[in-house]
Amino acid sequence: MSTEHIVYLGLGSNLGRREEAIQQAIEQIKLSIGTVDRCSSLYETKPWGFSSDHLFMNACIRCRTFLSPEEVLEATQKIETAMGRTEKSYNGVYEDRVIDIDILLYDNLHIHTAALTIPHPFMHEREFVMKPLLEILDESDVI
Repeated sequence: MSTEHIVYLGLGSNLGRREEAIQQAIEQIKLSIGTVDRCSSLYETKPWGFSSDHLFMNACIRCRTFLSPEEVLEATQKIETAMGRTEKSYNGVYEDRVIDIDILLYDNLHIHTAALTIPHPFMHEREFVMKPLLEILDESDVI
């Protein structure tokens, strides 16, 4: 029997109908990753790590899943691609995007591979991640 895991995801969009993109991503997460049982408020923020005239809409969600961290990563990348995202960055520089989904926490695991780092390595530096994350974080989850 598989074990259920808790994964926290950060979502962001700064192109098109940002709120709708985040809601669409959440619906796809429900279908391909698991039950979304907590969702933060939406936060409008300036781009981080690059210049753009387009403000971001950001949120965090908590999801219960039976998928492994690698399977969650694969599922989030498929959702991003289906929604029009082509690359995470271009030559190491961030760009405007319809949707961005980052794995922030997965249970209390610490993973560092070429493809995946959990906890997310920059989340503590990003108020647009920490503010919505702290809104929904369970006291028993460690960050």
